[in-house]
Amino acid sequence: MSNVVVTLPNGDKKETLKGTPIGDFVKNSIGAGLAKAAVFAKLNGAEVDLSRRIEEDASLQIFTTKNAEALEVARHDAAHVVADAVQQLFPGTQVTIGPTIEEGFYYDFFRDRPFTPEELEQIEKRANEIVQKDVAFVREEVSAAAAITLFEGKGEKFKIEIINDIVAKGAKTLTLYKHGEWVDFCLGPHGPSTGKIGVIKILSSSGAYWRGDSKNPMLQRIYGIAFFDQKQLDAWVKQREEAAKRDHRRLGKDLDLFHFHPFSPGSAFWSPKGTALYTVLSGFMRKLALDSGYVEIKTPLLFNKGLWEISGHWDKYRENMFLVQDSESKELDFSLKPMNCPSHHVYFGFKKHSYRDLPLRLHTQDVLHRNEAQGALSGLTRVRQFAQDDAHIYCREDQIGSEVERFVRLLDQVYAAFGLTYQAKLSTRPPQRIGTDEQWDKAEKGLQQALETMKVAYELKPGDGAFYGPKIDFDVSDSIGRKWQLGTIQLDYVAAQRFDLSYIGEDNKEHRPVVLHRAIYGSFERFIAILIEHFAGAFPCWLAPVQALVVCVADRQLEFAHQVRAQLAAEGFRVEVDERGLSMQKKIAEAQVQKIPFTLVIGDREVEQNAVAPRRYGGQDLKTMPLADFLALFRKEAAWPTGGKSV
Repeated sequence: MSNVVVTLPNGDKKETLKGTPIGDFVKNSIGAGLAKAAVFAKLNGAEVDLSRRIEEDASLQIFTTKNAEALEVARHDAAHVVADAVQQLFPGTQVTIGPTIEEGFYYDFFRDRPFTPEELEQIEKRANEIVQKDVAFVREEVSAAAAITLFEGKGEKFKIEIINDIVAKGAKTLTLYKHGEWVDFCLGPHGPSTGKIGVIKILSSSGAYWRGDSKNPMLQRIYGIAFFDQKQLDAWVKQREEAAKRDHRRLGKDLDLFHFHPFSPGSAFWSPKGTALYTVLSGFMRKLALDSGYVEIKTPLLFNKGLWEISGHWDKYRENMFLVQDSESKELDFSLKPMNCPSHHVYFGFKKHSYRDLPLRLHTQDVLHRNEAQGALSGLTRVRQFAQDDAHIYCREDQIGSEVERFVRLLDQVYAAFGLTYQAKLSTRPPQRIGTDEQWDKAEKGLQQALETMKVAYELKPGDGAFYGPKIDFDVSDSIGRKWQLGTIQLDYVAAQRFDLSYIGEDNKEHRPVVLHRAIYGSFERFIAILIEHFAGAFPCWLAPVQALVVCVADRQLEFAHQVRAQLAAEGFRVEVDERGLSMQKKIAEAQVQKIPFTLVIGDREVEQNAVAPRRYGGQDLKTMPLADFLALFRKEAAWPTGGKSV
């Protein structure tokens, strides 16, 4: 039997017999340790089981229990195991689909009643028993007819419907995955056995219509999660409990920051405090952007479909856009803009540009609308109306690297101001792309060199770039260790072609600019949600909606209290006087509940001495001090992290 050559991610090449299973190759040619931790692999870029055979020269990447991708596969394994457990415990229950989701997995079942809490406990117990048995996952290719016969025999009408749909699209061969006696129609990949899953926890159950259509049967959905060991699960449970305490939806209501109403689903009503927070964030980003060489513009909210046809959104994104009827044609020929990019391209085209004009950095904070499904709306993290700290940079190819460096420096400033850390991810050319290899070489090199010059650690994501260019994404970690994808800079060769954008080069000829799409906050709404949870509502003084609350011991000190407030407000600080008819102690306690950075207590002594008695959020009593001394302290703590003035 002939040998084949296997190329590993580090460039090493190893020979093995043609037809060797990947798992055996790893064990014999790389090491038993890696083989023990391996979950699945990529063979020539395709995700495959470790049992798949190496039939030709190929590139190979192994994913182990240390990789996030492997955990996602294990959670899909867990979905199969949970479905097996359900059918063991409740014969006659039909299975449908069981995908992984952002955090865990779910499986939908057809039965005549919801699952009870006691039944969910039974399912979790049985599922983990199946894990402990360490049963192998076995992949089998069968004909469509054989698959239909199999599931007809099991009475699985939903599986038959799925298979018929796939067959209608031209599929001839289907894949089944079996562990023990249980079998499912599935594309895979799966781990080597149920034992690799680790531990499964059932989270909840709910109703869900088959294929999301209320005309279809109601299913019972079980949500779950899996980790490779109990320690990881325990840490996740602890993090989840802490996250529940910090939930921005609860804190937003408790701190009176924002509200929602069914008259305008997915659109926030911002209270005065919430508006102050929003305004500070907006002003902070505006100042940093202008200091970094951006110019701010505003573009229309409503556009004719002609714009969206050029950009491609009318064909590929229309269902996510809010369409508006033209008053003359009575056709839905207009849309509220869901993103700023096309309008910025139109703006660039208003003038003839020289190479000396570039880079042109356009910044905007316009309102956007996306027609998200009502069931997907979730507090501030998924809304229909929002604004972004959006910008587009039009530059020459030789300016890509320096513009990325400038962007990363700006991003570092912003995230450092909030105590956020990040992991950068560099995504390179996908198999399906536009542009020449020479363009992609320059673009990828420019992004990579910028990161390396600035000594920014990054994870390489081969093939994950957009079809129009490579990109860098920034995953931010909050104070309890959760990751959020926030910042991004994307290189785009397509926009200039679609919108016929050009500049006159040194050679006096027309050239296409390169477009860099970039954001740091992402949307203001989602970023505020993250900040609420990151700070647990206790914002730093510069960001807090109310920075200080003045509280009097008795009403006779109110005149002086208002003088103090006026003096602080004159310097741009956000200060209030609590004039409610409550005791001083209750007012101080309420200020702590509202997480106000400073409570300024004023009694007769403070009036006589032109002083205040400050207390920090958390209860620290700073004792009576001259108002001038407090002002010096307050100016320092309330100043923007970049030295800007509070607003």
